[in-house]
Amino acid sequence: MKGQGMLIAAFAFALLIAIFAVINVEAVQVNFLFAKTTTPLILVILASTLLGGLTVGSFGLLRELKLQRKVKQLEKQLAGINTPADADSYSKPAELDEEQADDRHSALDDEEVIESDADNGSLPNQEPAK
Repeated sequence: MKGQGMLIAAFAFALLIAIFAVINVEAVQVNFLFAKTTTPLILVILASTLLGGLTVGSFGLLRELKLQRKVKQLEKQLAGINTPADADSYSKPAELDEEQADDRHSALDDEEVIESDADNGSLPNQEPAK
C-alpha cells in the first residue's frame, strides 16, 4: 500500500514538473562556469529534474545496498550464535519434550472440562444449571 502511494505521488510530481516546463519555453542563458550557452528553459527544467532524480535514486540505492549487507552480516552472526559449541548441549531436549507433552495433555484435559461445563450452561467452578 505504501508503494502505491509513493508511485502515485511520483506521477503527480512528474505531471507538475511537465506542466511547469511546458509553460516556460523561452530561451535562457545558462552559465556552466567554463562556457555560456542559450537553451530553452524547458530543457533546463527537465534536465535539472532528471539529474536530481538520478542523484536521489543513487543515494537511496546505495543506502539499500548497505542495509542489505548489514542484514546478511547480522544473519551470519546470528547463525554463529545458534550453532552449538559441543554435542553435550543437546542431551536434555528429549526429556524436556516428554515434560512438554505431559503439560500439553493436562492442558487439553482442562479444556475438555471447561467445554463440558460450558455445554451444561455453567462456569468451570459452579454447579451445573438446572
